[in-house]
Amino acid sequence: MSQQEPERRDREDADQFAGRKDHDLPSHEVTEGAERAPHRSMFRAMGFDDEDLSSPMVGVPNPAADITPCNVHLDDVAASAIEGVGGAGGMPIEFGTITISDAISMGTEGMKASLISREMIADSVELVAFGERLDGLVTVAGCDKNLPGMMMAAIRTDLPSVFLYGGSIMPGEHEGRDVTIVQVFEGVGGYAQGEMSAEELDDLERHACPGAGSCGGMFTANTMASISEGIGLAPLGSAGPPAEHESRYDVAREAGELVLDCIENDRTPSTILTRKSFENAIALQTAIGGSTNGVLHLLAMAAEAGIDLDIDDFDEISRKTPKIADLQPGGQRVMNDLFEVGGVPIVIRRLLEAGLFHGDAMTVTGRTIEEELATLDLPADDEIDVDFLYTVDEPKQEEGAIKILKGNLAPDGAVLKVTGDDAFHHTGPARLFENEEDAMAYVQEGRVESGDVIIIRNEGPQGGPGMREMLGVTAAVVGQGHEDDVGLITDGRFSGATRGPMIGHVAPEAAVGGPIALVEDGDEITIDIPDRTLEVDASDAELERRREAWEPRPPNYTAGVLAKYGQAFGSAANGAVTNPGVKRD
Repeated sequence: MSQQEPERRDREDADQFAGRKDHDLPSHEVTEGAERAPHRSMFRAMGFDDEDLSSPMVGVPNPAADITPCNVHLDDVAASAIEGVGGAGGMPIEFGTITISDAISMGTEGMKASLISREMIADSVELVAFGERLDGLVTVAGCDKNLPGMMMAAIRTDLPSVFLYGGSIMPGEHEGRDVTIVQVFEGVGGYAQGEMSAEELDDLERHACPGAGSCGGMFTANTMASISEGIGLAPLGSAGPPAEHESRYDVAREAGELVLDCIENDRTPSTILTRKSFENAIALQTAIGGSTNGVLHLLAMAAEAGIDLDIDDFDEISRKTPKIADLQPGGQRVMNDLFEVGGVPIVIRRLLEAGLFHGDAMTVTGRTIEEELATLDLPADDEIDVDFLYTVDEPKQEEGAIKILKGNLAPDGAVLKVTGDDAFHHTGPARLFENEEDAMAYVQEGRVESGDVIIIRNEGPQGGPGMREMLGVTAAVVGQGHEDDVGLITDGRFSGATRGPMIGHVAPEAAVGGPIALVEDGDEITIDIPDRTLEVDASDAELERRREAWEPRPPNYTAGVLAKYGQAFGSAANGAVTNPGVKRD
């Protein structure tokens, strides 16, 4: 780690920061003056020298782990970033933090740790940056919650920071078609129905994930990586290169170099992020069919930044922003396909030219979005002829993929990503489950009927705790042929890989007495996407009668990390944040 000695560039301004009182760096508190000799001695024990100690200290938080392919290669990505920091005249300091594999914990009680890991990553990076008096950060991220956790940490510390994605996995191949992990989850449902043999499922399992990198579709990791560009915390074009592509390491080195420029110019998240930045992020999310988790994470990031953002803003922007990229799970293509035709900047350029993106929003490079686009060597629009990118004038769908539904079942809102018919209207009987496991057993037993509305409650931020993603259940429903005729509603979350009429983030959640806690088995439930409504067929008087009889369930955990964070979580309608200093209710 820090024993590495990155090669430095020969440059006349090698000591531009050394002893500079006019550029007061936090690290001066531990590197300057006779009284700091013990501190410098500790650094020297790790191989740092006088030149290092006169340079800005740049933290490189690295969640590398063997627990997920999303992160298994991040030591190499971080090493390239460290090389860039050292080459640009900085003192790189690598340190570790945690990750949770959403795909491996999916469908188990362990999935409750996922959203907590977002908070713990932000907390741990903040603690190291604060405790060691770091001057800047290159935040490295792989699996889903790494990305918002790292960006929240950068915002919270307000240190000059560059966000660095580890890149996505290449698609696997099965029976002549590209596949990702979502096809394996859906294959479980097909196998349960007898529509897929054990041998076929085994072959699919063995070929879906061919190497390192985050899940390949426009799932949560690639959604948040794309958003990192659109919001200005990462350079344009940095999200696209796959994990094992040579240019991924070029991006990492450039991030290490760029952070020194940010430090020199005091370019911090608070100088970059504005209301326009978040509006850009939402426009991009809806245009690319991004994950519903992006709603939760952008609300949390806005809360950290002190920028007023409401769940209704997502629906307002989605109504006027067409969906112009058709990637998995709604389509067939993956992030690498987008990268090969120019990446996220192509989508941003089309939105900008249509007046749907703020070109004057600032980026981490010190240039605006519009200025940054002008520096890129992108193919002209008429040179791009692919079946998964559309124009604003002739979009895949007239409105964006994210819909916010409200009604007597979700007064504070619920979130849906449209992957099929955006005119969907459905009324059916509630099939009620108090947790994910019971719902999954029901589905796997083949008891789902056309018209059902599966309701899974007590899975919210506090009730779970941790707001589990439920790709196992949703994929099993779809895998059994019910993508268009069965709804699913929960106060928990869905994976970015989920498709079909699956509605999550219902707020208020059941644990705090939200209306979802009052639903009874067999109640008629109406889902109306055009009207953005989510209703239970029960009068106000009837719901009040049920409320008077309702009693909160005892917490699932009374000790340990799940109990601690479960008590701290705020509403999903505000990002499910735990930071006590930001908007929570």
